[in-house]
Amino acid sequence: MAATGFHTADELNDLLPGTLPGLVGVVVDTHEVGRLTSHLDVRPEVLAPNGYLHAATVVALADTSCGLATRALLPEGSTGFTTIELKSNFLGTAREGRIECVATNVHAGRTTQVWDAVVTNPGTGRTTALFRCTQQVLWPR
Repeated sequence: MAATGFHTADELNDLLPGTLPGLVGVVVDTHEVGRLTSHLDVRPEVLAPNGYLHAATVVALADTSCGLATRALLPEGSTGFTTIELKSNFLGTAREGRIECVATNVHAGRTTQVWDAVVTNPGTGRTTALFRCTQQVLWPR
């Protein structure tokens, strides 16, 4: 992913069809430098065999939200980024409705960025997951 600067929510949504985030149904709602909000509608295809939201679905929403927002904070001259570490704590689940995500930047350095995301279930008002990831900034060789 090239360092391309700030994109509006609509421009980021245009990047998603034909990718994993598009497949699972991630939608960007708002984007400002250092913060992105998004959502995903819960449907049978994103559930685990036990009938509850699959953990990978939640991670896809959170990691995508952090990753898309990373683009706006890449240092000039960098060529992109990649996720090098992520952690999730699952506190709830869903079988239907929608989950929402708020991703916020914690650290935007020359070689790494750290992002936090909170995934919530607006139907219950409860937190579904707490997520943190580290993005490695890529530079030309």
